[in-house]
Amino acid sequence: MPEIIVKEVRSRAELREFIYLPAKIHKGEANWLPPLYSDEWHLFDKKKNRSYSYSDAEFFLAWKDNKPVGRIMTLINNRYNEIKKEKNGRFSFMECYNDREVFHALITKAEEWLRNRGMVKIVGPMGFSDKDPQGFQIEGFEYPFLFTAPTNSPYMPAMLEAEGYTKEIDLVNYNMPVPDKDPPIYLKAYERYSRNSNITISEFKSKKELKPVIIPVLELMNSTFVDIYGYVPLNDAEKVELAKRYLPILDPAFIKVAQTKNELVGFIVALPDMTTGIIEARGKLFPFGLFKILRSMKKSTKLMMMLGGIKEEYRGKGIDVMMGMKLLDSARKQNKTILDSHLIMEENPKMRAEYERMNGKIVKRFRIFQKSLV
Repeated sequence: MPEIIVKEVRSRAELREFIYLPAKIHKGEANWLPPLYSDEWHLFDKKKNRSYSYSDAEFFLAWKDNKPVGRIMTLINNRYNEIKKEKNGRFSFMECYNDREVFHALITKAEEWLRNRGMVKIVGPMGFSDKDPQGFQIEGFEYPFLFTAPTNSPYMPAMLEAEGYTKEIDLVNYNMPVPDKDPPIYLKAYERYSRNSNITISEFKSKKELKPVIIPVLELMNSTFVDIYGYVPLNDAEKVELAKRYLPILDPAFIKVAQTKNELVGFIVALPDMTTGIIEARGKLFPFGLFKILRSMKKSTKLMMMLGGIKEEYRGKGIDVMMGMKLLDSARKQNKTILDSHLIMEENPKMRAEYERMNGKIVKRFRIFQKSLV
């Protein structure tokens, strides 16, 4: 039987194998969604990606018959552990062929690496923060993959459970029909809140108008996301970097900001689905990939919720209703028929109730797993 060797990625050639291995594993799967490879090269670049400044991380490739057959990333987010007072390690970006021995070798290497660094628990799949794909998909494989979520095969979570891993937390994904007109209950609430509020909802027609609010939105995100599982606050440099990377693909029509005279107090960021374009471009932006992605966003009838938050002292004042109504109006104007919730923590009953009240249904479920290392 061929020996399985798990080795650290050391050269650029090995890093290329690491980045492009999932495409080889999923070759022939027409609906498999590749990553954006420009993002991948940045993500795994320890000199360029600022997340490595507060994290310890290593990449591993599994080799069999002198061919790469699996990969895994191990990491310790020191900033998160310090904030939460934990000693948890993580594994992420795990892929392999349907080979239990390869899977075992990879996850054993991750456990060993983390245990040797004093970690008492391993969780995953989980990257640097909740901005990275998190969890293994466990339900809803009949629906298209999401560019904002993992794209694993069904055998991956089954093999992880066989290694003694159990549920840490589930995340659910809703699809909700965009209503043809404003639901009466929300219309009444919108009118009431609008009359009695000093809050204004800002909308944008161009990226030039949008640009000045991006950093303030990210600053508000830091304070409103503090209790979200896995979230790590952005520092100033990371805010600037994130704004620069994503401004080119943001559609101003689907960003709504709530403000008082003096401050920004709420935001919603949505994005037309680009899945079809990424598949057509095979994950490459150049020479024509970006055009294909932007074209698919224009044609898509699905709108993806990406981010949203309200300053704590302004919650319960109808800001969510006012921003949501504006967003639905923009969605109708651009012929969007489905609103995708992105990933919502299973234990977030308020947000889940809002989608279910609007006839949303769960189409996918993702699970972050855990295992004790002591």
